[in-house]
Order: sequence, then structure tokens, then C-alpha cells
Amino acid sequence: MKVLVIGHPEAVLGFSLVGVHGQAVTTAAEVNQALDDAMTIPDVGIILVTEDVAELIQTRMDQLKLRSTVPLVVEIPGPEGPRPDRPSLSEVIRRAIGVKI
Repeated sequence: MKVLVIGHPEAVLGFSLVGVHGQAVTTAAEVNQALDDAMTIPDVGIILVTEDVAELIQTRMDQLKLRSTVPLVVEIPGPEGPRPDRPSLSEVIRRAIGVKI
């Protein structure tokens, strides 16, 4: 199972240095197209999306984070670091399934 990253060009470059392929995007149309393409690749198990580009398609990201199973779509901090107004991953999991990790 592969991991794929979609997001800020610096984040995609950083992940490529450790062997994780991805696509740099800057517009909502590019994010949607990259997600559509990634969802069709059979061996992709996890899609990482940086917060800065996920914000461009927030409604779709909210649906994918709560409903996607394979591939699992996860929002990660961009190069500027985590945003203080965002819930932590454990909080998202608690809201989604009602279990605190």
C-alpha cells in the first residue's frame, strides 16, 4: 500500500526526499483533480493533504476525512506548521467514532 501527498510545493518536495510521491497544487481545481486522480490508483492506501490546500476545498475534505476508508484521506500541517484553530487528529477521531485515543 502506498502513501501519496497532495499539497504545498515545499511539503511535496520534502516528502519526495523520503520516497513518498505526490503532487504540488495551488488552486482548488488542482486539488480536486489531484484527489480524483489519487482515488483511482488501486495501491494508494493513504492520501496526505496539507492544510493550506485542503482549506481550498474544505467541504470536500471534511466529507473525505470522515467517510473515506481506502484510501484514507488525512489532513497534515503545511510547511508553516499546525494551525492553532484546527482540532488535533485525536479530536477528529473522537468526533468521528466517539473513542478517545
